[in-house]
Amino acid sequence: MNKFLQLLGLAMRAGKVVSGEEWVIREIRSGKAQLVILAEDAKKNTEKKVSDKCDSYNVPLLRYGTRKELGNAIGKETRVVIAITDRGFAWSFMKLGSK
Repeated sequence: MNKFLQLLGLAMRAGKVVSGEEWVIREIRSGKAQLVILAEDAKKNTEKKVSDKCDSYNVPLLRYGTRKELGNAIGKETRVVIAITDRGFAWSFMKLGSK
């Protein structure tokens, strides 16, 4: 498992991860989401909805991995979209994701 996915598992255990489209949208609207991670194999309508919401609320959006990889990293079956609610974790993900 790579460092990005290991960090995602750590953030999940720390309680700083919200997953699922509706829950992530709610976190974006409330201002709690510091970063949104979207699976590269997300459907176009999900991608547009999440991308537009992130743009509207100035939340960084990072495309990474597949839905299966993201789900496995947080101990779930599959996850298309994940919100990180901690600024420190968000900064670490952006640093890793830009490599």
